[in-house]
Amino acid sequence: MRGSKPTSVDKARGFVPPVFGFVSILHDALEDGIAQEHAWAQRCADTGRAMARLWASRPMLVVPRSYERATGFEAACTASAAAGWPVRVRTSGGGVVPQGPGVWNLSLLWPAASSAPAEPESVYRWLCAELAGAFATLAIDIAPQAVEGSFCDGRFNLAHRGAKLIGTAQSWRRIGKAHVVLAHAVMLVEADPVALTDRCNAFERALERPQRYRADAVTTVAAAWRATRGSPVPPSLTEDLCGAIARRLAHVIDPSHHPDAATTLGCPIARPPTSRLRGGKATVCTAPDRKRW
Repeated sequence: MRGSKPTSVDKARGFVPPVFGFVSILHDALEDGIAQEHAWAQRCADTGRAMARLWASRPMLVVPRSYERATGFEAACTASAAAGWPVRVRTSGGGVVPQGPGVWNLSLLWPAASSAPAEPESVYRWLCAELAGAFATLAIDIAPQAVEGSFCDGRFNLAHRGAKLIGTAQSWRRIGKAHVVLAHAVMLVEADPVALTDRCNAFERALERPQRYRADAVTTVAAAWRATRGSPVPPSLTEDLCGAIARRLAHVIDPSHHPDAATTLGCPIARPPTSRLRGGKATVCTAPDRKRW
């Protein structure tokens, strides 16, 4: 499959999904994923090319700018950092989102004609459809829905059997004279829902906000695998998932055959035992003249 094809609804509304030349899978946890996304957005603005990245992060909490207005925000950030969960502020809306081991992110960036959001619901529908198609290859059904009690709830969550599995967001930015769209998905792959939910609740309490979250309102890809297949989770689950998402958007090639293969930054995380992911990264490409694996 080369890139994504717009649905009839998308075409009618004027949204044409971007085509990604390659998808980079980063197998080293980023020190600061938010800063890295800003760097990717700058590169997208400079080159005018769409970019796709799958990545994980060191433990942190990511909040929208609205949280900065809360009384005691600085003190809450200091306490969270002391507990090993530094806080970063993002440009998109929503609520608090935990990052860390077992949590994976998909960042899709592409140039736009304007920084004013155009057909944002079509972008969400397209993103959800692409992810649902990728998960279907693993026999895991997911569908968009709001899930009361989940952190950063929204109607374009992707849920499995009523529990949130993926959160989605988007932002439209002007960078110099260019305009860039970021569509983002946070996926709980092999994370601990209780630990993540507890950390989000601790931050909300520190801000003296009434919002509280329930661990049973979220689930993981590992739990969905067990529930669907009734079998143990394979050691290659993370690799299988990243590969399924990447293949949905592009074709896999050897990184040595692509000059723009992304480098990885940060500290190492557990990598699946595989000979196909070498040097801490894998690159995915649609170019017909590239060597396929």
